Amino acid sequence: MTAPNPATEPRAFLEHLYQAAVQRALPLHNTAACLPPPPRGRTIVIGAGKAGGSMAQAVEALWPADAPLEGLVVTRYHHVPPRPQGLPQRIELVEAAHPVPDAAGLAASQRILQMVQGLTRDDLVLCLISGGGSALLTLPADGLSLEDKQRINKALLNSGANIGEMNCVRKHLSRIKGGRLAAACAPARVVTLTISDVPGDDPSIIASGPTVPDASSCADALAILKRYAIDVPADVLSQMESGALETPKPGAPAFEGHEVHMMATPQQSLDAAAAAARAAGMAAYILSDEMEGESREVGKVHAAIARTVARSSDSSRAVAPNAQPFSRPCVILSGGETTVTVRPRQPGDAKGRGDSNEARPGRGGRAGEFCLGLALALQGQAGVYALAADTDGIDGVEDNAGAFVAPDTLTRAVAQGMKINGFLDRNDAYGYFEPLGDLVITGPTHTNVNDFRALLIL
Repeated sequence: MTAPNPATEPRAFLEHLYQAAVQRALPLHNTAACLPPPPRGRTIVIGAGKAGGSMAQAVEALWPADAPLEGLVVTRYHHVPPRPQGLPQRIELVEAAHPVPDAAGLAASQRILQMVQGLTRDDLVLCLISGGGSALLTLPADGLSLEDKQRINKALLNSGANIGEMNCVRKHLSRIKGGRLAAACAPARVVTLTISDVPGDDPSIIASGPTVPDASSCADALAILKRYAIDVPADVLSQMESGALETPKPGAPAFEGHEVHMMATPQQSLDAAAAAARAAGMAAYILSDEMEGESREVGKVHAAIARTVARSSDSSRAVAPNAQPFSRPCVILSGGETTVTVRPRQPGDAKGRGDSNEARPGRGGRAGEFCLGLALALQGQAGVYALAADTDGIDGVEDNAGAFVAPDTLTRAVAQGMKINGFLDRNDAYGYFEPLGDLVITGPTHTNVNDFRALLIL
């Protein structure tokens, strides 16, 4: 596909790079090399994640037609892709809630755990894991109700905890995560196919690692709960303190002979976007695929880099030749998983901000909040455009993947009576970018390698 001209169609060009990143992570392109041969016994496919539907369809398309295949995979509501014509369904797909678990996810998890009981050494379990599986594969520890899990999950999401911290807690409050699902499959062989949505591509963190060993401890989980002031029921707290909720550790017999295949990663998608930029004649640089931290602060850091590059030829700045690592025109890419700390609204928070929607609660996710921080720090810097979006097509719980920032973003907003500080105060990226027509809306992409950010500097 021919790339749009970045000089005349900057938004279309950035969306082209985003689509290149998403295409690289689609399961059908990455599954065949990871599949083992059919076993002598049964093949059961289980799994969870935002890419679960497309991963299951890829297995169905590639698995020998004469080899038995059965199973159940849970994915997010509205994330089941259209079924290719003529492809028979052999794996049941169930939809459930994300990012806060619901009863449908609980019922699916119970069925999955029951499905792998009584297997033999002749049987094979294919486990399809992608981002979002932590919420979708929910089976609370003894003494913990679904309502407790929902409350704790919401508190973690709003706390600013990073994904490793959140999933450490989730693993120790579950009967299926943190390697427990693999233990339930014994003595069958388990092959896990996973799409990474976490910095560092650690399979024990992706979807809270239901089929891989867990090196973290109950003590680690307790420290995280204390750090973010999150309460758990007294009985569960006692179990954690005694180590009764400890997870299976590396070296445990339950994992003997198991395999894990990383099918797609954030770095691979950034590489694909960089290649698409270079094919269009644009220099491309990748900062990192492991960026974490507060979304708005990460946006400010990206803005500082972009402003420096955009102004590098300004003689008044006395920048030495070749002193800058990036030369414009260029594209600067990054990935990872940032966080948003939701600050409770106080009466009069937005007073004096010139914001006509000050009473409205905030809407938005990490990508949108990054764009708010970026736009504020850029202050209309000429020649700088940006797009940030989640590669699953959904930023938080809204219908947008992310947002677009241009040099005139702030002035267009002010013309509509919107000042950006008030929207940042209440984490309302959606409310800011929607009236500007700058939301990026793609619908579910059926994969997930987390944050995608691209700066175009002309």
